[in-house]
Amino acid sequence: MKFHDHAHAAPVPKSLVLFAPAGVVAQPAVARKAARRLQAHGFEVALDDSALARHQRFAGDDDTRLEALHRVASSGCDIAMALRGGYGLTRLLDRIDYKRLARSIERGTRWVGHSDFTTLQLALLAHGVKGVTYAGPMGCFDFGAEAVDEVTEACFLEAMGGELEAVGFRTEAGFDGLDVKGRLWGGNLCMVNALLGTPHWPRVKGGVLFLEDVNEHPYRIERDLLQLHQAGVLDAQKAIVLGHFTDFKPSPLDRGYTLKTVVAHVRSLTRTPVLTGLPFGHVATKVTLPVGARVQLVVQGRDALIAW
Repeated sequence: MKFHDHAHAAPVPKSLVLFAPAGVVAQPAVARKAARRLQAHGFEVALDDSALARHQRFAGDDDTRLEALHRVASSGCDIAMALRGGYGLTRLLDRIDYKRLARSIERGTRWVGHSDFTTLQLALLAHGVKGVTYAGPMGCFDFGAEAVDEVTEACFLEAMGGELEAVGFRTEAGFDGLDVKGRLWGGNLCMVNALLGTPHWPRVKGGVLFLEDVNEHPYRIERDLLQLHQAGVLDAQKAIVLGHFTDFKPSPLDRGYTLKTVVAHVRSLTRTPVLTGLPFGHVATKVTLPVGARVQLVVQGRDALIAW
């Protein structure tokens, strides 16, 4: 990890809204714990009016969640953080007022989340919204956890304060000297794939594509990566950076077939460098990344740096 080590004045408290655009918040106490922890960092935290709504597996029905998204966009808050992912934003994509969200980003609102939140982030790119959103922690998963990871917390705070300019990580050998520039985009692999062929697919060429996933067996990960490859997406990028792929159960049929097998196979197919080791995904330790920003990816030895 690379963070600034210079001393700086404490940032002015910023308004932060916790909202639920997708899956239901099963334990309201976890959301409230996240709010308290964020308040302890000096944020003026508000829970959106429908953050704890429930309808089937969702945080309220589609209308309720769409209204919440638009309400947060119009609120003028400095930070809009999703409480959790799950599933649900795909249902809203055809009805979102993208101009309203664009205005919120122009005014300085920083939208933050991961997992299902990838859907909204990529749709914003697809609809030509300028500015960046942030792939980073969420209320329940990160700030509502038993303990908040120090790297996750520090990286988020620096990103929100405008001080984070790069993240570093260790990757596999074989990429020494790599130096590319492009637009940073991606997120959850299943969500990325689900947008292919829709009006909400961002046609990024020459980008740096980062990917992660959870609860997906390696063969499913390979299938999704091959779909991106066969659609011409992988070859069109400057680099692909893989984060964590966690919480799957190996099968007795695997017989040596692993995530490493998947990566090796994908590398054999695309001319685009495929790096591993990005600290991002459904894991406690995650960096905060500016989706849509122009970045430079540099590798020296096994040390990789994404700077913006």
